[in-house]
Amino acid sequence: MKNIKYIIGIFLSISMLFTSCQDDDNELGDLIAPSNIEIIVTYIDDGAESPAPGLGSGEIKVSAKADKATAYQFVIQGQTKLQKSGSVSHTFTTLGTNTYAVTVIAFGTGGVSSTKTIEVEVQALYEPPADLLTMLTSNSSRSWRIAYETPNYFGLGPVGTTRLGEYFPNGGTPDKSTSGMYDDRYIFNSDGTFTHDTGDDGAVFGRNGLINEIGGPGDGTADGDDILKYSYADYSESWTLTAPGGVETLSLSGLGFIGYYIGGSTPHSYKIFARTDNSMSLIATDGNNQFDWNFILIAD
Repeated sequence: MKNIKYIIGIFLSISMLFTSCQDDDNELGDLIAPSNIEIIVTYIDDGAESPAPGLGSGEIKVSAKADKATAYQFVIQGQTKLQKSGSVSHTFTTLGTNTYAVTVIAFGTGGVSSTKTIEVEVQALYEPPADLLTMLTSNSSRSWRIAYETPNYFGLGPVGTTRLGEYFPNGGTPDKSTSGMYDDRYIFNSDGTFTHDTGDDGAVFGRNGLINEIGGPGDGTADGDDILKYSYADYSESWTLTAPGGVETLSLSGLGFIGYYIGGSTPHSYKIFARTDNSMSLIATDGNNQFDWNFILIAD
């Protein structure tokens, strides 16, 4: 009789444990890896689709879909882009026709994932004009800063804006002196490297909810939608010049940025709105696809 009671006790314990595990599984949901990943590559020239491998812009759009996928990660030229929409754009700048690997990681419930890699052949024929390269690097190395004494040196407008400071125009008042932006220097070297010197305060300026993407200690002072004096060390990336749709565009690899961190897919790209021998006006769309932000820089 004692043995029977003992066996029944074990059976009940196992049943309770199994039920508990089932409850935990129900809370977590089924762990299902995505399947049947499909990758579609579209070549873009002057804003329109082109035949493979393109007509020289170097720009492609990569779309992915998979069964049971909730988000996608794209890895192109060592750059990782996470998108729920399953679509990203990328511009290759190495001259000529070259073959590149494109990897898509599809995420399912519980963080499980599946991966697929394809190769794409892309043609890039754009060569930046000599005067643009000279302006940017002085044919060796050149340091730039935010032109805080210039009207509309920092502003925003709707996505697709065609003028600086469309919202809240600035008359040239240095109203962001406590932001951590004014002492930053942006150094472009003719070998394609870029250094962001974050100044004596070792701090940068950025958008609340986006600046945390760059890492760092996560400090700084919240001022509405801005984060002032976010501690961040000097860093180096690379720069490239392209002209999608005929618009000169300056891109920084990794998380490199200018003036005010606004997120967005990497590389961070800035359209050159206007330029002289010693100044340039840049426009970029933020990571929320909410505004276009403009920055005026002068050679330091």
